[in-house]
Amino acid sequence: MDLRAELLKSIWYAFTALDVEKSGKVSKSQLKVLSHNLYTVLCIPHDPVALEEHFRDDDDGPVSSQGYMPYLNKYILDKVEEGAFVKENFDELCWTLTAKKNYKPDRNGNSVVSHQDAFKLWCLFNFLSEDKYPLVMVPDEVEYLLKKICTAMNVELNSCELDDYLSQEPQGQGGLTVWQFLDMVNSGRFLRGIEQEAISMAVEEVYQEVIENVLKQGYLWKKGQLRRNWSERWFMLKPSVLSYYMSEERKEKKGSIALDKHCCVEVLPDRDGKRCMFCVKTSSRTYEMSASDTRQRQEWTLAIQTAIRLQAEGKKSLHKDLKQKRREQREQREQRKAAKEEETQRLKQLQEEKERKLQELELLKEAQRQAEILLQEEEQRRRKQHEEMQRTLEIQLQEAEQARASMQAEMVLKEAEAERQRKRILELEDMQERLQEALQQEVKARQDEEAVRYAQARLLAEEEEKLKQLMKLKEEQEEYIIKTQREKQVLKQEMENKNKCLEEAQKQLEEVRVNRQRVDQDVMAAQRKLRQASTNVKHWNVQMNRLMHPIGPGDKRTNVSGGVFAGYQPLLSRRDSSLKLKQRLEDKGSDPTRENSTENVSNGGNSSVFPSPDADTMATEPTN
Repeated sequence: MDLRAELLKSIWYAFTALDVEKSGKVSKSQLKVLSHNLYTVLCIPHDPVALEEHFRDDDDGPVSSQGYMPYLNKYILDKVEEGAFVKENFDELCWTLTAKKNYKPDRNGNSVVSHQDAFKLWCLFNFLSEDKYPLVMVPDEVEYLLKKICTAMNVELNSCELDDYLSQEPQGQGGLTVWQFLDMVNSGRFLRGIEQEAISMAVEEVYQEVIENVLKQGYLWKKGQLRRNWSERWFMLKPSVLSYYMSEERKEKKGSIALDKHCCVEVLPDRDGKRCMFCVKTSSRTYEMSASDTRQRQEWTLAIQTAIRLQAEGKKSLHKDLKQKRREQREQREQRKAAKEEETQRLKQLQEEKERKLQELELLKEAQRQAEILLQEEEQRRRKQHEEMQRTLEIQLQEAEQARASMQAEMVLKEAEAERQRKRILELEDMQERLQEALQQEVKARQDEEAVRYAQARLLAEEEEKLKQLMKLKEEQEEYIIKTQREKQVLKQEMENKNKCLEEAQKQLEEVRVNRQRVDQDVMAAQRKLRQASTNVKHWNVQMNRLMHPIGPGDKRTNVSGGVFAGYQPLLSRRDSSLKLKQRLEDKGSDPTRENSTENVSNGGNSSVFPSPDADTMATEPTN
């Protein structure tokens, strides 16, 4: 804290004392008087022109502290020189102005401190107060000041009682005002049973130590430089100088020792009848001194070493340095407290977060248990489904095995049937060859019978047409054989894909059964037709035989059914057998093929039976 800040604190009290209405403003006339007094006590040359110019009467009205500060800085504080004035006189001026308004001692004279002691406490308060306005002193500094006073009186301060008082006392801006502090001291709560004179001495000692920077004072024996005799002197130690006087009243100053960073203090052995000796060495001289006892010598040597240290560090006041350190410690303590509170809050948040996470974990565990239960249920359900599916597949496999066995049996049957069909085809081919031979024989017989050839020409043309149909039928039979082989390959492929074609095979099996019934019906119909055809052949044979006998003169014309057509009976019988075989082969194929085969058999049976009109024509034609 520099000189300007110290002066501003005292001036602030004087300014607020002049603010009677507590509006934050002071009349110009009062500020003019205050400024004049400040010029005087600060030993600054007066500037009447600037004073009159700045504070002339106009319509601007009172001036606030902010309005007064430019003048105060420019014309007063900027001109102040440290050591050019008596700081105590300046403080007395400001104290006088503010005490009249704010300081209210006990009217009955029961105040613990006198008016002069109150002034010194006010100065101590200003020194230890915070650098913020309005000025307050934090509880730590209050306790520090009271402890210093009690220590000077060899009394122990009751810290618990002080804490109770501070907790009950309303504190503005985080501390006590000077008037609250003086009221607390005057209440006698912390200085009970102590005489006012002892309190005054203690306040004076603390005032000198803190305000006047007196590190230590007391009587010492000093050895003279010229006469080399020992004299008792009152020594006063300040950071820059060690002064000594004739007595403790300090009316007659005998000399001083300037201290700097090159000085030192040493303890000397007892000699010349003096004990507890020490010396202070400067660059120009060595001063020998003697204390009353060892404790005093130790205190003096430590105090002088402290003063030399302050000079080496460039500091002018020990208590300013201590105050700054205490302020830094408070700030660090506040920071630690804030950090601790922040850490506590963070730990609390972490604890809440931990509890929340534990709750979430419990919920997750519960959900996991539920999921495990559902999973077990799902697993059981799936296992049951799998078992059911496995049983179903086993049943289907057994059915497929049975179907395959039936299919294999059916294939054996179909192969046997195909073998029979092949044999029938061979028989038909053999029969066809015999028919062709018989046909050739009949053609030769017709050539011999020129008379009958004309009548049989149309029949031969029809027979040739029938032969063409037989050849066509043979080709169809060959195609059917190829188709049957293809069907066999298809059946083999179906047997390889048994699972896919099982139902189709069953349907085909049913169709085969239906076709078999139809084939049986068609065979019975063909047999009936064959029997009818056989009857017709016999009839025509008889007619042909009759025609073969030559007619003599006078013979009666008869119907001849034998003769030339007798050789057609074996041919017709073979063709009927071929038609039956074709009918059976076609029944093995599709329904349209079976219907065509049935129609062909019907047509074949019908074609082997000649219509009676033709027979009548053939029977009557030779006679014409």
